[in-house]
Amino acid sequence: MELQLALDLVNIEEAKQLIKEVEEHIDIVEIGTPVVINEGLRAVKEIKEAFPSLKVLADLKIMDAAGYEVMKASEAGADIITILGAAENESIKGAVAEAKKQGKKILVDMIAVKDIEGRAKELDELGADYICVHTGYDLQAVGQNSFNDLMAIKRVVKNAKTAVAGGIKLETLPEVLNAQPDLVIVGGGITGQDDKKAAAAKMQELVKKA
Repeated sequence: MELQLALDLVNIEEAKQLIKEVEEHIDIVEIGTPVVINEGLRAVKEIKEAFPSLKVLADLKIMDAAGYEVMKASEAGADIITILGAAENESIKGAVAEAKKQGKKILVDMIAVKDIEGRAKELDELGADYICVHTGYDLQAVGQNSFNDLMAIKRVVKNAKTAVAGGIKLETLPEVLNAQPDLVIVGGGITGQDDKKAAAAKMQELVKKA
């Protein structure tokens, strides 16, 4: 099981400082969609160069022109690239094919997908590397979480790894770990803490024990 740090509301320099604090306690660093929108794929490139031992995920949330966008993210140094589960099957296939060609991985984000179980089964067959249940920021605000969705995809997925994201904090982490995802994605649960290093270390300890 791996721990991913999601960075959303930072610029490149802030991201570097933050990663420096917690790098020994995380496996993957996510350059979040807002960072890519503000800074471009340069953010992916600079973080990968600064922290070559960490895997870098580019959260592009691809919806179309998938092969091209995966290629550009790969060129920037991304190890994992995200596409939306709501995208067309042709787009998913294009992303998977290009990622294979580049030696990269595709994470499919299930945000806003209504039939989680049915779509997860299809995505698994289409060759997704990771399938991620994700309670978006706007739904977290009204108290929703991803745990039931995670259980649903665990039932049907045979090849892909499973991931979970959205509002995970130290106090909710044990509940997440019970469902045994392969990847746990944490943002504010680390970045919003006064002692980020301690929060990451504690989470890593729980993840490694699970």
